Amino acid sequence: MLEGYLEIDGKDIPRTLLGTSPFIGAAHFGHRARLYLLDLYRNPEAMARVMVKSYDLGVRGIQLIPHPPVVEALQIARDQGFPMDIIATIRPESEKDDINLLSELDTSVMLVDPEITDQADWDSIGEKLDDIKDAGSLPGLITQFPFSTTQKLLDSPVLNDFKLYMIPLNRLGYLMDSDTYGPEERTQFKEIIEKMDKTIIAMHVLAAGIMTPDDAFDYLKTADFVDMVALGIASEAEAEESFSKLFKR
Repeated sequence: MLEGYLEIDGKDIPRTLLGTSPFIGAAHFGHRARLYLLDLYRNPEAMARVMVKSYDLGVRGIQLIPHPPVVEALQIARDQGFPMDIIATIRPESEKDDINLLSELDTSVMLVDPEITDQADWDSIGEKLDDIKDAGSLPGLITQFPFSTTQKLLDSPVLNDFKLYMIPLNRLGYLMDSDTYGPEERTQFKEIIEKMDKTIIAMHVLAAGIMTPDDAFDYLKTADFVDMVALGIASEAEAEESFSKLFKR
């Protein structure tokens, strides 16, 4: 499931991405975030080993959050002969610098951070999408509120200005803006996502580690509107379990 590449505006984009939120100790990992900062963020060699292992398993893309240690790890992996196509997030606090750096790294796709997307400031978002296109990358958006932000985007002036849309998605509805995520909500969600007519990247598929890969991927297989997936991986062992099971689906 989700092997190979998609062609988007002449660029071949890997369908499965190594997510890097564990590498930066993202807050949604709870008590594990501190451990990830100590074991991964402060140790680029350890992050590079996860990248290399993922590459060996067939993963050809990375959803890069361009903090300096993570970029250093990526360069280590590249220097060792394991190049990954970059689908990156531009961070709100350093957008211009990130775009310049990511352009130098030959980044295929740049995504506007959900902190910006979910504010629904269309003028600001439109400017950022233009900056991404000017840098030669495909533009996209990330949301942490896939129900409410998607509804807003459908009526927004930027709807035709981006190609990819990254959304949280898992069977539990965890880290999604819905009190429940039963059959009715799933049907509604599918309808609004399909109206977007974008290349959809699923994130938080494992619900920050709450779900097992088997359970997570069984649900993901039913979400036929998903074109790509990013899996946050914190170790070589996690990479082996998660990507092997994903590709066998």
